[in-house]
Amino acid sequence: MDFFKLPTTLAAFAASFILAANAQYPPPASYQNILTSPLDSNITVAYKQPDAGTCTTAFSTQKQYTGYIGIPPYTLAPIQQNYSINTFFWFVEARQVPEAAPLTIWLNGGPGSSSMVGLFTENGPCEVVQVNDGSYGTQYRMWGWDRSSNMLYIDQPNQVGFSYDSATNASYDMLAGEIFEPSTAPDSGLPDFMCLNGTFATADTNGDTDATANTTEIAAQATWHFLQTWLAAFPQYNPATRTNVTSSTYTSLEAGVNLFTESYGGKYGPVFANYFMQQNELRDNGSIPSNSTLAIKLEAVGIMNGLVDDLVQDAYFPYFAYNNTYGIQAISQTSELNAIQDYTGADQCLDQIVNCRAAVNATDPEGYGDVMATNNICEQAQMTCANISAFYYAEGFDPYDIRQQLPSPDPPAAYQEYLNNASVLAAIGAKVNYTESSTYVQAGFISTGDTIRGGAIEDLAYLLSLGIRVALIYGDADYICNWFGGEAVSLAIAAQLQNYTSPTTTNAATSDSTSAFATSCANPASYATAFPAAGYADIVVNASYVGGAVRQYGNLSFSRIYDSGHFVPYFQPETAFTVFTRVLQGADISTGDIVDLSTFGTTGPSNSTHTNSAPAAPSQTCWLRSFNATCSNDDLDAMLAGKGVVANGIYYQDEGSVSLPSSSVTAGVPGQPVSTSRLGSGAASMPGSYSTELTGVYTATNTPTPSHSSAASEALLASRMLVAPVVAVLLGVAIGVFIML
Repeated sequence: MDFFKLPTTLAAFAASFILAANAQYPPPASYQNILTSPLDSNITVAYKQPDAGTCTTAFSTQKQYTGYIGIPPYTLAPIQQNYSINTFFWFVEARQVPEAAPLTIWLNGGPGSSSMVGLFTENGPCEVVQVNDGSYGTQYRMWGWDRSSNMLYIDQPNQVGFSYDSATNASYDMLAGEIFEPSTAPDSGLPDFMCLNGTFATADTNGDTDATANTTEIAAQATWHFLQTWLAAFPQYNPATRTNVTSSTYTSLEAGVNLFTESYGGKYGPVFANYFMQQNELRDNGSIPSNSTLAIKLEAVGIMNGLVDDLVQDAYFPYFAYNNTYGIQAISQTSELNAIQDYTGADQCLDQIVNCRAAVNATDPEGYGDVMATNNICEQAQMTCANISAFYYAEGFDPYDIRQQLPSPDPPAAYQEYLNNASVLAAIGAKVNYTESSTYVQAGFISTGDTIRGGAIEDLAYLLSLGIRVALIYGDADYICNWFGGEAVSLAIAAQLQNYTSPTTTNAATSDSTSAFATSCANPASYATAFPAAGYADIVVNASYVGGAVRQYGNLSFSRIYDSGHFVPYFQPETAFTVFTRVLQGADISTGDIVDLSTFGTTGPSNSTHTNSAPAAPSQTCWLRSFNATCSNDDLDAMLAGKGVVANGIYYQDEGSVSLPSSSVTAGVPGQPVSTSRLGSGAASMPGSYSTELTGVYTATNTPTPSHSSAASEALLASRMLVAPVVAVLLGVAIGVFIML
């Protein structure tokens, strides 16, 4: 998520009004359960049930667990892991029959961004709201994904969010996102309120990033070890081991594990899932002991606005910036052509990606990032490819939403204030203060050129060959992971499967998982031919709204979500939930009908031609804990001039601008839950409809008329039709060179 930052240095200044330095050390953590892993006595599990009201759910019966799984040094050998890994998790039960519900793992991206972003601002069971006295509490989220699934949010890799190696008292510079040890205010000329004294993961101010993963492959192994212990500690939520439960609520849902990711999760999802399945195979053939490990019964992998493969997606940055469905020309045509040259030119982005992948294939096929020369080649390629977007950033547009100029208020950072409240930290057993993103983790991944190394498209094709559903979901206002590139990724995945068809059954957890295609129906088409031939169908979200368009064949789908930026569940919560649940069901994503995926494909036009209108810009809020993303240059100048005031985690240039909710707002806080019927959400105030409105997913009986006409899209379509062959030729050359090397 954290691809773009404003400058992180400020001129020195003095101000007399500044508050005393913040000190928000987490209270001593206590847990209701501290035990060793049932599978590995060296691994510890410490967890508790948060106090009622900490995260308000739709139903008070839904259990939640928060805590840590501690992995000691050298567990990941032969990886040089000479540090402890303490991975934080937050689990919440499904709203209905959790003992029979699927399990969904959610990972935010970054690299280095916390999955609490997803929990509190996108698809979790609760959201943070401000109450009348200015403080913050939680209300249930109408379209939380707990409507359909048990949800497990993981802060990974190490040092992200609440996860840590060794809890250390330190000072945190909220502008630079840097930690200073010991607790000493950084000599940066910042006011005291921009420096938080608290407890954090360790940080080496010399720039070393040795206490965390620096490649996706290492992170995948750490997460597999985490899941081995979590699934063993909570067997009642492990679909592969729990007793079968029959329930009409989940008759159309496979009770398996689903991995959904976002942004840099376009790398995480494919690599993690591929590693999980390889470990299953090693269990089956006896290479690792089956009596001390668990199979991960993977049913679906979902990627939301994911960075999957730079070789494919980077080519679409200039095209999207100049000619998108919103009619926004963020850059000039000259800049578009120059940016295309930055991709295709000699020794530019494309060439350097090819060189990186050749070096990785020759010297670091395991992806451990141990070969410095290869790391340098790939890091240089990553920096070169970043030049393609320089024209876009120079115009001041939000990389996560082309409809907005920076700074952007979306999603709001209220949850960061809430999570650093002492009562919340105590309620969840947090050992460190919460930070949304880690610059140290990001620096580690950049140092190996991790995003450039490739392989994710091949991993996703492999998962499809095992009968696992793969869903790509892209908001169509996002620039940094735009839907043009996402669509190209979907076609590239299909092209890898010339000899594979859609299976009649999905049974990825069985020991004979690779034989799923043995039961294919007679004469099915391959993904390589049938997926591109499938047309785009409307995504019918409810009786009056079409939320997007989907191309789907068998277990592969690509969904374009209308009027959504990078964070799809935040911008379009009902549409995101609907697509998510239909993916879990193995249903027609367009309508929700249960279909036979061995032969099913959507019908409709071959291109998605819907056009959009950009809404008015939202009002700005300058959050201290998200200063780089939410505060303007005017805010910065005012702060340098010694003006303004801080209230409830928000910086105001003028004390008279401080505002509080004008109407009564009811919200839960730790130890003080509220009845969901008092929360003021639409469904809760309707007698007799409460349970119905907060559960279930819509199945379409007809198709409403889309809200925008596609008549104005012919020029755009013509442009994209010209782009596709050019990119295909370039990719063919690049991939051919890579294979020969």
